[in-house]
Amino acid sequence: MQHLEDQPQRTCIGCRQKGSRSELLRLVSGGSGSSAVVVDERRRMAGRGAWLHPSEKCLALAVKRRAFGRALNGATGTADVERRITAGTKAVDTPVAAATTVQPESGSEN
Repeated sequence: MQHLEDQPQRTCIGCRQKGSRSELLRLVSGGSGSSAVVVDERRRMAGRGAWLHPSEKCLALAVKRRAFGRALNGATGTADVERRITAGTKAVDTPVAAATTVQPESGSEN
């Protein structure tokens, strides 16, 4: 149990469940007067951060609850976050889609 306590726990702004930093996305305000929310992939960007599970369910909950504006001082533009989450869910399907497209191409060469 000692190793679980060593990992910092963060709360998802969507579902409000706690999780380790490694399983959550860190989000920051775009800065420079921008209202955009940016995914901090390396978890090193300056400023206040918010945390979100990389799932469409948690994203929808966060939008519904207006959690981005509260957590990040008025930031509301979630396009970058939506792109990152939908890209992450599609990445799981990509090998299947790639395998499907490769088969007809190889079959058409014969």
